Amino acid sequence: MTTPLAEKIKAIIQLNGPISVTDYFALCLADPDHGYYQVREPFGRDGDFTTAPEISQLFGEMIGIFLVQAWQQHGSPDEVILCEIGPGRGTMMDDILRVVEKLAPSLYENASVHLIETSERLRKVQSQTLIRHKWKISWHDSFDTLPEGFVLLATNELFDAIPIRQFIKTAQGFRERLVGLDAQDDLIFATGAASIDPDLLPVPAKDVPLGTVFEVAPARDAVMATLSARIRKGSGTALIIDYGHLSTGFGDTLQAIRDHQYDPPLKHPGEADITSHVDFEQLGRRALAEGLQVNGLTYQGDFLTALGIVERASVLGNSKDPITQEGIRQDVERLAGSGEGKMGELFKVLVVSSPVVALAPFQK
Repeated sequence: MTTPLAEKIKAIIQLNGPISVTDYFALCLADPDHGYYQVREPFGRDGDFTTAPEISQLFGEMIGIFLVQAWQQHGSPDEVILCEIGPGRGTMMDDILRVVEKLAPSLYENASVHLIETSERLRKVQSQTLIRHKWKISWHDSFDTLPEGFVLLATNELFDAIPIRQFIKTAQGFRERLVGLDAQDDLIFATGAASIDPDLLPVPAKDVPLGTVFEVAPARDAVMATLSARIRKGSGTALIIDYGHLSTGFGDTLQAIRDHQYDPPLKHPGEADITSHVDFEQLGRRALAEGLQVNGLTYQGDFLTALGIVERASVLGNSKDPITQEGIRQDVERLAGSGEGKMGELFKVLVVSSPVVALAPFQK
């Protein structure tokens, strides 16, 4: 089975030779004619994956509680830019605003809401989800057009959708991993001549076996630098949630998701969501280099539990029937549970701020 985008990529390779994993990743998601975000509905049961905000309102409510506390610790400024990058259907922001309106009415009244979204289709969905707050909301194509001032920023599953480069250990050292064609004109991974700066490799690198993959993400680094510079200039806090690893290391994390199942990354280009794990240590390094405070880095489960998701779930399930209560319990376990394959462990939370400020649950 092939896809329209697969045929387009094959034609590019036949004409110009193998392409980088970076270019393949970008084409899969953003090709204007056949890219994943053009041809598929990503979210929910009828899509390819379910994000945390779509699992339960409890997720967005915990984010709302965190942002209210951050605002208070920053001195409760009068004018606030409340921003989300890649807001999906708008579910998380809707849950955040409901909590903000209840816990901090003055913050709700004074905050302007800014959604960074390039998809016109998703903007329409977001406008419906957030229709009760429509007078507060502005949309942006990029972070660059965000107004100046104090900002509270939240983003969930943003960085995993930004393309990576891959390098593979060969007898000649680490060489760039490419996407090429085999004798049957099927897409395969290949090895290029370009090598990586040895200083970028974790130590020790010389002892890793042949075939070991190392990933770098200059585009993610650039986004983090832009985000950090904006917070440093206007002050504020950013909350970044994604799946990934706490420390830089080796390993091939390129993966595709289709119909809620893992799919070989080269099998259905344009018809499967393609991602890779986020290197949170590198994001933290970039934030520090840009002059921000790294408040903390932890597991999603620990973060949500510390903010009170279990207690909130108990209140939410109070007086409900046993089936509803069990559904709420299962949602909490899915979001915050630990163990292999659980979101509470797979997903990490990074919080950065300027100026230096103590924020729960990271404060000593």
